[in-house]
Amino acid sequence: MAKAKSVFFCQNCGYESAKWMGQCPSCREWNTFAEEKVPPRSASSGRGREGSRPVPVKITDIEIREDERTGTGIGELNRVLGGGIVRGSLILIGGDPGIGKSTLLLQTCRNLAAAGHRVLYISGEESLRQIRMRAERIGTSPDGLYLLAETNLGDIREVLEKEKPEICIIDSIQTMYSDEVSSAPGSVSQVREATGILLVLAKTLGISIFIVGHVTKDGAVAGPRVLEHMVDTVLYFEGERHASYRILRAVKNRFGSTNEIGVFEMRDTGLHEVLNPSEYMLNGRPEGASGSVVACSVEGTRPLLVEIQALLVRTSFGMPRRTAVGTDFNRVNLLMAVLERRCGLDLGGCDCYVNIAGGIRMNEPAIDLGIALAVASGFRDRPISGKVVAFGEVGLSGEVRAVSQAQQRVAEAAKLGFDTVVLPAASMKSVRNAGGVRLIPVERVRDAIDALTGKS
Repeated sequence: MAKAKSVFFCQNCGYESAKWMGQCPSCREWNTFAEEKVPPRSASSGRGREGSRPVPVKITDIEIREDERTGTGIGELNRVLGGGIVRGSLILIGGDPGIGKSTLLLQTCRNLAAAGHRVLYISGEESLRQIRMRAERIGTSPDGLYLLAETNLGDIREVLEKEKPEICIIDSIQTMYSDEVSSAPGSVSQVREATGILLVLAKTLGISIFIVGHVTKDGAVAGPRVLEHMVDTVLYFEGERHASYRILRAVKNRFGSTNEIGVFEMRDTGLHEVLNPSEYMLNGRPEGASGSVVACSVEGTRPLLVEIQALLVRTSFGMPRRTAVGTDFNRVNLLMAVLERRCGLDLGGCDCYVNIAGGIRMNEPAIDLGIALAVASGFRDRPISGKVVAFGEVGLSGEVRAVSQAQQRVAEAAKLGFDTVVLPAASMKSVRNAGGVRLIPVERVRDAIDALTGKS
């Protein structure tokens, strides 16, 4: 009988090595390798069952039914999933501890069970009494919701094959273990083996399975990266733990877009959908303050208005300090170089702090013009009207380039009561209806700065 061999795995990213190394060559972390026993594979593994051979099927012969997706009863979650839960899919949801992963899934289970679906919630971290207490806090619990406190995958497999629920929740994948793997629960081998077993159960039994994954200090799902490759959808819960809002973002989705986001507000009764994120993000905006500009970004099909703030002060040191919160730090440096070279702003002796209010993170190039206007307004100490929205990509030559979905951005600004929109001149042809909003087309970032802050 073949002996189990020892392999070293990086506990941060799942990199596999035949020997121990001080630094992982994949994620560059130090002292993350741990030795784990890997059971040998039998010679017949990978072969089909005796008497059965795989037969290829024409893609046109495969029928797609309209009921392949199941609505969760939570519109923001449906949006991120691409319209609902696909039957037989394996969905991974990650996030910081206490961010609301279990709360969201428990609310989803409650809605699905109330709609007549058979739902099984499997917890490896809480007792059944604890789950019931948490469920009562966020609302009533229907009869169609079943609970199971178990960590042994062999027993879980038997329960799933016997009960055959439509939806199953695994909370969390780091607590599950298989008797065939000798390493401890939460190790790379156990997490990978557990995910592989759940993947087979989801596809063969047609069960939609949600698995909860803890995250590392860098925000990635703890354990191997292969976990993200094996599942169909990867969702991340973002937001400050002590803030009231939460953002659900799809990093990978085989059945929908990865650009959609869902916005929630955490209350004492659970998570509540934020149907108008733009209005929510702009609450408490200062009046008549320099360095504050409202910009428009598009996440999937949803335009979002966010406030960009910039504070510039003369530096007390030889090298000015640059800080960016909520957007790419290198992008801010690039835009400041464009302002200094193309617009004549002397920013070399100033510390610059750029922040997207509300804690949301935006990386779309369309907010370039908003960042540039906020920096120029803060530098000149000239406020920009609170009724102005700006969007557009800024190039290295100082030009303002066109962005997509200009009509939707203008419509969102008009809906929230803004009366002026600064946009790229190249995007004017795609705006068919301004909705009573005054449009200021600009070709260069200098034109936008002069139009809103006056000429220097």
